[in-house]
Amino acid sequence: MDAFRVLIRGKFDPLDESARAVLEARTDVAFTEEGTFTHDVNATAFTFRCQVPAGPDDDERAAKDGALAALEAHGLPHRDLNYAVTDLRAIKIRRKSR
Repeated sequence: MDAFRVLIRGKFDPLDESARAVLEARTDVAFTEEGTFTHDVNATAFTFRCQVPAGPDDDERAAKDGALAALEAHGLPHRDLNYAVTDLRAIKIRRKSR
């Protein structure tokens, strides 16, 4: 699969009730193109998981830009972002020999 998996860790600015409802609807541990959240009990710190399609010339910068766009599409106020990018094209799978 030609894709990047991106983890964005950050903090939320204060969330109102409608923003908390959006957050709860997207809380999961799966990597999806829309992205999912996990967060602390007070919904102040979060991890956002996103899978970004990779074109032949795409790099880590393109992955970060795609993940940030997915994060911002949720409309939740955020700050202090840190990124971890995994290029699935570079992962080698070793098969057990018989």
